[in-house]
Amino acid sequence: MGDLDLSGAFSGITTDALLEALLLVVLASILIMLVQNLLPRLAHTLGGKPRLYLLASVPLLRLVVIVVTIILVVPVLVEPSFENMVAIFGALGLALGFAFKDYANSLIAGIVTLYEMPYRPGDWIEVNGQYGEVKSIGTRSAEIVTPDDDVVIIPHSTLWTALIANGNDGTDNLMCVTEFHVEPHHDVSAVLSLLRDMAYTSPLVKTWQPVLVTVQNTPYGMQYKVKAYPLAPREQFRFITDLTARGAEALATEGVRMVSVPVAAV
Repeated sequence: MGDLDLSGAFSGITTDALLEALLLVVLASILIMLVQNLLPRLAHTLGGKPRLYLLASVPLLRLVVIVVTIILVVPVLVEPSFENMVAIFGALGLALGFAFKDYANSLIAGIVTLYEMPYRPGDWIEVNGQYGEVKSIGTRSAEIVTPDDDVVIIPHSTLWTALIANGNDGTDNLMCVTEFHVEPHHDVSAVLSLLRDMAYTSPLVKTWQPVLVTVQNTPYGMQYKVKAYPLAPREQFRFITDLTARGAEALATEGVRMVSVPVAAV
């Protein structure tokens, strides 16, 4: 009975209908290519939140184009009656359910991702031990680039089970933490002030954002953490390097000796 329904649904297909459907698909493909190429280029000429919002709109616009294309193509090929729609989408649902179970899972998770936006292009995220910048978000997976310039593909289905850490969450504010381990016999207040002033002298620091310095006792000495924001998330590694070098020099100038952390304490 299902075969009869499907045969009836496709009985109205003609050469003109196929050409019209093909033209719609080609136009949609060209539009998707323009969105995926022009908007990121435009975004990279901007800074701050406008850049992140523009990058985040790329996967959403791509999904809109795909959905609109399907809505336009189906009536061209199939007479839009209730029986035909039930037959077509029923068969399609069974095919996806059995043949593309994992893909459909990732596809649904991708739609959830576009709605909830746990990560966006331009965000720095860590998923299952992989840390990097989100470069693109597809319908099935997201692509991140690690600090070592490795491209990692993360299926959206990971969203259901994995913990996702987002460093900047759609903004251009990404906190960096630099640690210093020093001997315990020194003026703590003086070192707190020294490291705070040191952070503000970095040419890469956002001076309008707070700089926080914390300290705690450890079995191997005193542990200081300098928490500050670089001018841009992409500058985080240069920023940490700069703070580390400046902090080590400032501590040495004050006669405060740094210590090595025992392997068991790491």
